[in-house]
Amino acid sequence: MQICNVCSDETPKYKCPACRIRYCSLGCYKRHKETCLPVKQPAPITTEDKAAAASSTEPWSVEDLLDEDDYIDKVPLQRLQPLGESDGLRDLLRNPHLRQLLRSVDAADSKDDAMKAAMQEPLFVELADQCLRIVENKGKKLRSDW
Repeated sequence: MQICNVCSDETPKYKCPACRIRYCSLGCYKRHKETCLPVKQPAPITTEDKAAAASSTEPWSVEDLLDEDDYIDKVPLQRLQPLGESDGLRDLLRNPHLRQLLRSVDAADSKDDAMKAAMQEPLFVELADQCLRIVENKGKKLRSDW
C-alpha cells in the first residue's frame, strides 16, 4: 500500500498532474505545489520512430507501455493470457464495427475521451464485460490454487 508523498501519513487519493507524485489532501497539495518540479513531457513520436520501432526484431512487453505509477493497476500476465484463448472474445472481435471502434480509440489523441465515447456503444461494453469476466474468473481460479 502506498502512502502520501508529502505527509507520509495517509493513503494517497490524488496524483499531481505536473510531476505525478501522489498526495492525500488539499493541504498536502498546497504544500507540494510550492516545491513541485514538473516532469518533462517526452518528445512526440515521429513516423520515422514508429517505422523503426515496427521493424525492430525485439518484441514489446507490457512494461514498455506502463509508467512507473501504472504498476499499481497492472494485471499480471498470467491473468491476461486467457483473453487470447477465448472463443467468445474471438467471435466478438470478428465484428467490423467493433474493430473500427478499437482502431478509433487506439488512434485518438485523447484516449480518455475516446474510451468514454466507445463505452456508449453496446458492442464495446459487451467486449469490456467479456474481458473482465475472463480476467476475473482466471483470478478466482488462481487465488483458489494458492
